[in-house]
Amino acid sequence: MTDETTVDAASLMPEVIKRLEDLVRIPSVAFPGFDPDPVHRMGDAVVELFTSAGAADARLLAVPDGYPCVYATIPGPEGSPTVLLYAHYDVQPAPESQGWSSEPFEPVTKDDGRIYGRGAADDKSGLVIHWATLKLLASSWPCTIKILVEGEEETISHLEGFVESNPELFDADAFVIADIGPQRVGRPGLTTALRGDVACTVTVRTLANPVHSGMFGGAAPDAMTAMVRILDTLHDENGDTVIPGVASGTWGGADMDEAVYRDGSSILPGVDFLGTGSLSDRIWMKPSVTVLGMDLPNTAEASNVLLPEVTAKLSMRVIPGSDAEAQLEALMGHLRAQRPWNCEVVVERVKVGNPFEVEESHPAIVAAKDALEQAYGADVESIGSGASIPLVASLKKVSPNAAIVLWGVEDTERSRIHASDESVDPAEIERMIVAQTLFVREFAASTGHTDEVPSDGDR
Repeated sequence: MTDETTVDAASLMPEVIKRLEDLVRIPSVAFPGFDPDPVHRMGDAVVELFTSAGAADARLLAVPDGYPCVYATIPGPEGSPTVLLYAHYDVQPAPESQGWSSEPFEPVTKDDGRIYGRGAADDKSGLVIHWATLKLLASSWPCTIKILVEGEEETISHLEGFVESNPELFDADAFVIADIGPQRVGRPGLTTALRGDVACTVTVRTLANPVHSGMFGGAAPDAMTAMVRILDTLHDENGDTVIPGVASGTWGGADMDEAVYRDGSSILPGVDFLGTGSLSDRIWMKPSVTVLGMDLPNTAEASNVLLPEVTAKLSMRVIPGSDAEAQLEALMGHLRAQRPWNCEVVVERVKVGNPFEVEESHPAIVAAKDALEQAYGADVESIGSGASIPLVASLKKVSPNAAIVLWGVEDTERSRIHASDESVDPAEIERMIVAQTLFVREFAASTGHTDEVPSDGDR
């Protein structure tokens, strides 16, 4: 069966690549302020994508206050399990300031064989993996398959509430999240833990209005200087995030490959890593707070004034097993307690994304590891991720006993998701198509339901 699936996947690859390139050309940035038309065009394109693969009822579902999601159900044999395949169709912006070496929304295959373009990896690769999986299963569906594709994963998502309000649509025995990847191409990785992501803003006020820095500087406090002192309390001299009440842990799975991490993170030669403990601990099982942005004049607009007010947006990754709400409260409480020179400090909540840990003994996880091993011909690494996928918590509320399979082709070393020159390896897409197809068949068989339902074309 593995050899047959491998041959079938290889035969699909020319169309897989064409479809991926067509999807990359749609600049589906769902951030506020961007043109919504490409996002809606992308939603329509995804409906066509899955309809063409055998999901006859693929359709857009309105998500209150957000972009629509794409949904479909393909019935399997009576009593068979249900597998839901998830991906997202929106992408990060690709501003010129990132320094792209090619047009971000014009896919190009370079000399290294990788396909470059915004969304090529994150997460339009997930869409074509799901499309090809359906194509390979379409002759006889081994189980019920649901499709869920989100339209605003990269911005403030409204899908979590929609899923929790409509549990009957999304109930499943296994959820496959094709929006992550291995450490390096050719090394199969199954993500078994996700850090959560909490965020807030902090505003510092010191003056009623801007004043001349020459006339008043030296006694009147500048809001930016106060902000710097507050932000400096978030890390110790080693670079570890040190906030009272914020949890740390120790990683017990596969080690993070330092060479892969250094290449993927683009750390400059001679610059040290932050923190203490193993590299795996630091990126998968320790908190990490980052200043995402700050409202203040840029250098071109700077003048000789003391700033009266500055606002910063902070994100903190929180470890698997922790209470994300409590971790955010700890961060916000710490910020409120920092008041250099008795400045005014206002802290406001932005979002909470919960961390997640996989139960590796679940039959679906066992089947997923076996499928990866067959597809890659190599041992599978259980790895973590510093990223977060907030929808996972909502899916677990809908189906508490379901497994969450976290995989994909966004390799740490080269894919550069969210950054310039994002790319994907087509060979990795092909391997994941094989793995995902084998997984669905094996998981369906492991439940004892082996009768397959023929596709409409075979009835």
